[in-house]
Amino acid sequence: MVGRVAFAVPGDLDTPTGGYAYDRRMIAELEHLGWQVDVVDLGDGFPRLSAEQRMTAREKLMVVPGECPIVIDGLAFGVLPETAARLRVRHPVIALVHHPLALESHLGVAEADAFRASERAALAAVAHVVVTSDATARLLTADYDVPADRITVARPGNDPVPAARSSSDGIVRLLAVGSVVPRKGFDVLVAALATLTDLPWRLTIAGDGTRDPAAAARLDGDIASHKLGNRIAALGAVPDERIAQLYAECDVFALASRFEGYGMALADAIAHGLPVVTTTAGAIPETVPAGAGVLVAPDDAGALALALRRLIEDPDERRRLATAARAAAAKLPTWRDSARLFSRAIEAVT
Repeated sequence: MVGRVAFAVPGDLDTPTGGYAYDRRMIAELEHLGWQVDVVDLGDGFPRLSAEQRMTAREKLMVVPGECPIVIDGLAFGVLPETAARLRVRHPVIALVHHPLALESHLGVAEADAFRASERAALAAVAHVVVTSDATARLLTADYDVPADRITVARPGNDPVPAARSSSDGIVRLLAVGSVVPRKGFDVLVAALATLTDLPWRLTIAGDGTRDPAAAARLDGDIASHKLGNRIAALGAVPDERIAQLYAECDVFALASRFEGYGMALADAIAHGLPVVTTTAGAIPETVPAGAGVLVAPDDAGALALALRRLIEDPDERRRLATAARAAAAKLPTWRDSARLFSRAIEAVT
C-alpha cells in the first residue's frame, strides 16, 4: 500500500551533511516505490529557533492536508513539541531521528537539558519513529521512553562503488569526511597527527565549514599552530563526485567523532574497502565491523595517534583491514532495502 506522504525538512534539502543526504535519498527511493512525496521546507534556524521561525514552521505543517502522514526530520521535530501535539489530532506523525539533539557536542548543560526535554515531549506525540541504527533505537527506548515496538531501524543505504586504490608513492593518504562541527572531533584528529610528523602522511578533510564558524576557525587555528598546513588540506564542502574521488584515492579513513547516530561517511569508507580509524562513540561499533577498523575511546588523542601510527607504518596491517572492509561491504544494505523498511513504517501508521 502506497499513497501520499509529507516529508518535512529543516531548510535547504541540498545542505551537504549526512542527515540531509539521507533525507534526499530516502525521498527519491520512496518515490521510486510509488509514494507521492510532498517535501515541506520548514525554514532555517533549527534547532535554535526565533519565535517567528517557530511560527513559520508550525504554519507550514498545519496546512498539510488532513489524514496525510507526515515524516518530520528530527533536527526540526525535536524542538516542535507543541506543534507535534497539535498535528497528532489529524495526522499520523513519524519522527525521523538521526541522533538526539542533546548529544550534539559542546552544548552547555542547560541547553542540552532543554533539548532533551523538548525532544522527549515531541516524541511522546508520534505514531512512529524511524532511526538510522540499532544503537539510536536503544537510546530512544532507554532515555526518551519511546516504546521499542514504535521504532523502525532504517539504516542508510550504500551504492556499489569500486574499491579504493592504494597509493604507491610512499605517502599514506588519510581522509576525513564530515561537517566541521565539534561533534566530529577534528581538533582531536589534528592533535593526534601533530605527534606523527616523523611519518609520511597527508590528510584531506572534506566537510561543510559554514555550519559552525567557531569550529571551522578552531580547525584552521589548530592546523596553523601545529605547523601542519603543508600536510592537512581542509577543502570545505565538495561535490559528491569529488567525494567519491577522494575515497578512491586514499589509504585510510580517519574520524575522531564524539558521537554518531550511525556514521554514513564511515559506512562509505567500508563500501570503498578502506581501513578505518575512529572511535567507539554512539553507533560506530555497529557501523564499523570488527576487523575492518581500529576503534579508540572518544577524546583520546594519544590512543588515536597510536592507532594511526600503526596503520601508517604497516602496509600489511592496512591490507588486512582493507580485506575485512571489502568483505563487510558486500553485507551493507542498499538504499532500496532501507526505503522498503521506511515505507513499511509509513504504511503501519496509515
